[in-house]
Amino acid sequence: MRRGRTLILVLLIVIIGLIVGFVAIRQFVLTPQTPEQPVFVEVYYAAQNIPQGGTITEDVLLTMNLPQANVVEVMYTRDELPLLTNNKVAKFPLDQGVVITESMVNDASAAVPISGPQWASLIPPGMTAMSIPASRLSLSGYAINDGAHVNINACLMFVDIDPTFQTVLPNLTAVLTGTGLGQVTGSEGTGYGAVGLPILSLGVVTTGAPQGRLELDPSLQQPYYLVPSEVQRPRLVCQMLLQDVVIMKLGNFSLVPSGTVTTQPAATDPTAQEQAAAPEAPDIVTLIVTPQDSITLSYLMYTNAQISLTLRNPSDQARQATEASTLQFLLSQYNIPVPAKLPYAMQPALSTLVSPFLTNDTVTVPPQ
Repeated sequence: MRRGRTLILVLLIVIIGLIVGFVAIRQFVLTPQTPEQPVFVEVYYAAQNIPQGGTITEDVLLTMNLPQANVVEVMYTRDELPLLTNNKVAKFPLDQGVVITESMVNDASAAVPISGPQWASLIPPGMTAMSIPASRLSLSGYAINDGAHVNINACLMFVDIDPTFQTVLPNLTAVLTGTGLGQVTGSEGTGYGAVGLPILSLGVVTTGAPQGRLELDPSLQQPYYLVPSEVQRPRLVCQMLLQDVVIMKLGNFSLVPSGTVTTQPAATDPTAQEQAAAPEAPDIVTLIVTPQDSITLSYLMYTNAQISLTLRNPSDQARQATEASTLQFLLSQYNIPVPAKLPYAMQPALSTLVSPFLTNDTVTVPPQ
């Protein structure tokens, strides 16, 4: 009897265990587990570029959904919109798409006045902005605009000079006549110096031709004196000086402070309206360069060097080593032969290169 009870108890325990195991397997193995859905929070970001000192309003803001785990306390959520738009201004320029945080805004009443122009904040630390003259040719046909990345080329001309006089060679020859010690005839007659010594007379300086050189004729074995037939020809060299320079502004900056509304009188003359509507061709460009490069550009600008800008891809960060271009470099690099002196030539004589005039070419006549 006791053995039968024990057997029944064991069977009950086994049955209960099987039931518990079946329920556990069905609950955790057979039933698919649905992942927890993340919770998103709406935070505010700049819908457009906000200048330094610009007022933060709901019109310049938009919201984006971020996972709650990525949201920090310094961000402004949907419920905190009154705190963000209540008399708040931007501490510094905010680019479009930047999530607004507490460190980016300040109370307008406690804001520090902005010193200098707003565009000064566009200059990275350690850099400086400098303007140089520009033209349609040096600006790659106006393909260069604000924010473009460019390389800067410069062409210089060199001449030989006299190291003492610092003047272009050749020097002019001069002849001194009547030099030596002797008497000087003045308005009061012939006399000597205060101590009875003769006065040194320099005589008369006669300016002659440019200084030449003495040559020996190989046929006649007679010396003759050569003088230059023209002014010394400068020697041209071009080289790329700076690479990946950022254009800060093409043309002049506005003299009117931002936010100022100006009214212009209506022009009744149609020609005056067209001239007012037509944009002026920029003749100046402002570059963001290092202080040392700004000094280099200042030297080139005031020595009448020809500076040109070449447009490059802004994503191209490579630096290229270039060779300075001179006449000797062109002849050797591109295998250009020097024409031989032949006993015949083309007629008429060619002294300059003139582009041929085509039928479809237009001739612009300036107004009289």
